[in-house]
Amino acid sequence: MKVRRKIFVFLGRDGDAGCHVTVKLPRSAPFALDMPNCAPTGYGLGRAGWITATFCAGEDMPLDLLRAWIRESYQAVAPKTLAARL
Repeated sequence: MKVRRKIFVFLGRDGDAGCHVTVKLPRSAPFALDMPNCAPTGYGLGRAGWITATFCAGEDMPLDLLRAWIRESYQAVAPKTLAARL
């Protein structure tokens, strides 16, 4: 998903295996990386605060936490005028 041509969240599905969510977390990345299903995003994006959370099929997803992460990622990437509207 993008805001003004800048990506703020990647959503992916791995067939029947599950799904993954990649977001930029400038504030909460250290907390997220303590979770067993989270890792720094590859291709050097992890150094810039991007993390990937992977969920297996049938696993409960922490929807409130994911919403908060997507919001944080949006605010980190969006122009300040758009981010301030949240």
